[in-house]
Amino acid sequence: MTLLDVEGLRVRVATDDAALQIVDGVSYEVEEGRIFGIAGESGSGKTVSVLALMGLLPKGTSVTGTARFEGNDLVSMPAAKLRQVCGREIGLVFQDPLTSFHPMLSIGRQLTEHLRHHYGTSNAEARARALALLGEVRIPDPESAFARYPHEFSGGMRQRIAIAGALMCEPRLLIADEPTTALDVTVQAGILRLIDRLRRDRSLSVILITHDLGVMSALADDLAIFYGGRIVENGPAEMLLAAPRHPYTRALLDALPHPETARGAPLRGIPGPPAQPGSLPSGCVFHPRCTYAVETCRTEVPELRRIGERGLACPVDPFAG
Repeated sequence: MTLLDVEGLRVRVATDDAALQIVDGVSYEVEEGRIFGIAGESGSGKTVSVLALMGLLPKGTSVTGTARFEGNDLVSMPAAKLRQVCGREIGLVFQDPLTSFHPMLSIGRQLTEHLRHHYGTSNAEARARALALLGEVRIPDPESAFARYPHEFSGGMRQRIAIAGALMCEPRLLIADEPTTALDVTVQAGILRLIDRLRRDRSLSVILITHDLGVMSALADDLAIFYGGRIVENGPAEMLLAAPRHPYTRALLDALPHPETARGAPLRGIPGPPAQPGSLPSGCVFHPRCTYAVETCRTEVPELRRIGERGLACPVDPFAG
């Protein structure tokens, strides 16, 4: 069953000089109880595409297309109703848990305020709910943690608390934006296990945003690769990571450090700078950095066409077969 169906999503941001196309015709589906991964370099439109669904972009931003969540279009939904849906049915975990918490308010107050706002829950009931969730995300001594402040916790503990806050209203969809950034590998693994366990225990759907395909290989069921505000390849995560067909997906995988070749071997980067809004190249946005590009790539924008379970936007398709 499809929980979220995004079709033709476009986001334009007004600047002093011109309107910049940040997201250009993105379409995907998030199935119930599955983890949908969005990957790509910084500036590829990953975060903007989901913030647009929640009405969290600056004034002057134009959002078009549709995003049907349980049959209701989030893009055209009135702001007051959208705030209710995003507070109750959709939870969001931001990239930096320290800046997403108010430094002058206790963890307990911040965990309980939107539950009391949306449902009129009593202070005692909201406190009990918060303590239960703190225990569920493995925060030691929830009673003590409830009264403490964000700066008193490590980065990993703050991220666990942020996840608890996103789950306070029992959402059906959890959006996690780079939830393991700046965490060491041990803490990162713990956060990923937590998200996966919560997904299974709660039949929760998850949109996981990251630039790290290693994280995707451990967690995602389905995967979309973003570049220049567009999806260049999508499909089952296991298939895309085992046999990528788009040169950008292959380049991202090649750029990962491999333990068996790491000693003395140089890291493989992607040549050239990432595409920037306002100065996107003609044709395929990846062609200036692609070693397989032909003349067609420079002049024609490739459509995302279906090849079995995979979507691919590459006229060359150098890794077919």
